[in-house]
Amino acid sequence: MGPLPETSNVLPVREYLLVALTAAVVTFLLVGLVRVLAFRIGAVAYPRQRDVHVKPMPRMGGLAMYGGVLGGMLLAHQLPVLRAAFDFSDDPWAVIAGGGVIVLVGVLDDRFELDSLTKLAGQVTSAGILVLFGLQWLFFWVPWGDGDGRGSLLVLDQNQGALLTVLLAVTMVNAMNFVDGLDGLAAGIGLIAATATCAFCIGVLAKNGGDVGSYPAALIAATLAGACLGFLPHNFNPARIFMGDSGSMLIGLMLAAAVTSASGKLNYRSIDGSGQSIETADLLGLLSPLLVVAAVLFVPMLDLLMAVVRRTRRGESPFSADKMHLHHRLLEIGHSQRRAVLLIYLWAGVLAFGAVALTLFDAAVVGWCLAIGLLLALLVSAIPRLREARRS
Repeated sequence: MGPLPETSNVLPVREYLLVALTAAVVTFLLVGLVRVLAFRIGAVAYPRQRDVHVKPMPRMGGLAMYGGVLGGMLLAHQLPVLRAAFDFSDDPWAVIAGGGVIVLVGVLDDRFELDSLTKLAGQVTSAGILVLFGLQWLFFWVPWGDGDGRGSLLVLDQNQGALLTVLLAVTMVNAMNFVDGLDGLAAGIGLIAATATCAFCIGVLAKNGGDVGSYPAALIAATLAGACLGFLPHNFNPARIFMGDSGSMLIGLMLAAAVTSASGKLNYRSIDGSGQSIETADLLGLLSPLLVVAAVLFVPMLDLLMAVVRRTRRGESPFSADKMHLHHRLLEIGHSQRRAVLLIYLWAGVLAFGAVALTLFDAAVVGWCLAIGLLLALLVSAIPRLREARRS
């Protein structure tokens, strides 16, 4: 492709907002049609012992979300400013192709309830499609390697980059799938995570003077944020439709794609003549994609890790279902469904936007704000237990 050109220093924030709004409107309008289709073909979630809902609920909401993503991508392709995301990168096409496969697998699961190995094969295939289109990790910073405390930049070969990309994508897909247990929970976390990732990408754009190499990641995050926003009114408590595995897996795949695309768009001008050592002043910038990954993944990954440990200790499969996820625990201590969802929104928002702010603003100020936000989230989460302790 050759070197990437630089665009005007005016950031295309309005264009990304327009793309996100388009994805939201398309998703919102498609949900009604998907709801009717789900009832007709039998893609319906009937209440089970571990479920919170008490009446049959249509699934396959991810199909409407994918339609919104396609609508946002189509608009971006027609906008002169954002067309560069398609002209100088195959990342958007990778998401369209990989997202189509993961949604197809999810729709089949929403209708026929596929076994875990079949779903895993579909997830790996979708992640592999991202790699085939060139959307993969190319560089990775580690805090060792040169003896002077500045760390080193690892240049990954095709196999290493592909393996890391597939591993991250499959992990995020399953983490979002695990966290989808209350009305509006996965859609809200997806919206928060995608918005924070988009904000990070636009911050990278500003630092790089509008380098179009940073456009695809922001576009992927913006379309995902719009799709989640358009689906949320139909899915927030009391929900009229579930996104199903087709939606939760799409969110996980697109978040992985956005973060992977953004991770290779760093300021490598700070690398010295050896091509390996990284200046300490740029350490936070090099770590910023990993910070965003960790923050975006924290709530769903904590839930996933706890579930795997819990089920393995009981001698069960890590993919077996139970009623001990984080949202179930919040319900047990006395929170309502809506309050439990809003609390998890609060945790996800504080962590995700706090990590992004650390990469863009003064670390000391942001650190204090982040600590206050986490303390507030902890206190609000513990209110039922505090009330119970006072009464006793």
